[in-house]
Amino acid sequence: MLKVGLTGNIGSGKSVISGIFKALGIPVYPADDHSKKFLSDPDVLNALKKKFGNAILDSSGNIDRKALAGFVFRDPIALEFLNHLTHPKLDKDFREWCASFSDAPYIVMEAAILIEAGFYRKFDKVIYVSCPEEIAIERVIRRDGITRESVLARLSHQMPDSEKSRYADFTIVNDGYRMLIPQVIAIHQELLKGNPYKTA
Repeated sequence: MLKVGLTGNIGSGKSVISGIFKALGIPVYPADDHSKKFLSDPDVLNALKKKFGNAILDSSGNIDRKALAGFVFRDPIALEFLNHLTHPKLDKDFREWCASFSDAPYIVMEAAILIEAGFYRKFDKVIYVSCPEEIAIERVIRRDGITRESVLARLSHQMPDSEKSRYADFTIVNDGYRMLIPQVIAIHQELLKGNPYKTA
């Protein structure tokens, strides 16, 4: 099975692109969404409590993701600590998920830090969603209801657009002007055509 990584910086529109691939019948694994469930894993929860204290817990004793983000997006070492806890679990979960779609022509993992975390090496092809930074910032402010400073703090832990695009086999431009569906369909057709694992 061909494995395709889909990435882009925060606010680039990865989820919209994922939705188009899903509409084409391609299974998509949203890594950032799946990662959230590992925060309730007892081992992860206890390690985070020991590291950051009760300030990251909500009134029910569960991880408050906004509070945790306040720690990890201010401190690269804290972010690395969190990734060290969750990435092995994510990798295992993804491999098990892939086994459920062995008949698919290809599958897609959507992940914000696919390149920064080194996950891109596990994929046959990488798609990068490029977006002008100011447009992305405004999208995130509207979507998450957070400040510009908070968005910039998150962006500071992601590679610049120009650097990340060098890892891509395909680039989708999401600037509010170019149509997305034709770009995705063109990549979809190339992946079907160039898939050495395709049996249909």
